[in-house]
Amino acid sequence: MRKLLVADDDHNIRMLLRHVLTKEGFQVIEASDGRDATDKMKETTIDLAIVDVMMPHIDGLELCEYIRKTYDIPIILVTARQQLSDKEQGYLRGTDDYVTKPFEPEELLFRINALFRRYSIASQDIIRLNRLVIDRKNYEITDGEQILLLPVKEFELLAQLAKYPGRLFSRGELIELVWGVDYQGDDRTVDVHIKRLRERFVDYQDDFNIRTVRGIGYKVEVSK
Repeated sequence: MRKLLVADDDHNIRMLLRHVLTKEGFQVIEASDGRDATDKMKETTIDLAIVDVMMPHIDGLELCEYIRKTYDIPIILVTARQQLSDKEQGYLRGTDDYVTKPFEPEELLFRINALFRRYSIASQDIIRLNRLVIDRKNYEITDGEQILLLPVKEFELLAQLAKYPGRLFSRGELIELVWGVDYQGDDRTVDVHIKRLRERFVDYQDDFNIRTVRGIGYKVEVSK
């Protein structure tokens, strides 16, 4: 079930969107202001953010900029402002779409589904392990606060396992997929790299773990 963040200081708007979006099969995470929204995003994986521009503490434009720098998810800004300059500021801060109040809930649903279709095409190189986001294209891993850079083979090994959570890979398969069919070394090199990965991500055991299946190989299990 996809999780949508609704950040708006208007309780009635949040209640309306929760009703509409839940009915469509989404899980709604509510935030009453920008500060609350950043806290909620650190606690759970969000798939799309709906952000009101006018909010206390951290306004919607600041929140939009923070989300764009920290997470790779679609953003929809919601505002009562209709001036072109306001929309320009929203897009400059990183929003994907812009909805002006008052709006029809059906229109918002159309835009949400369109963004998910667009992002599904672009996200083939993005793998999520709860807080961790693996960017295969740029060889980067982020936890929402910092970028974690790994040696190439460690990165490729983790990405290969994480792309198919729950699937068991033998050492031989991992050698071929990560090191190539012409690799001449011992397949125990997989064990060495797995050990290093476990050491690197010891603080992320609540997000995922690499399980050893004795005599066969490894698989990634993602925490619920």
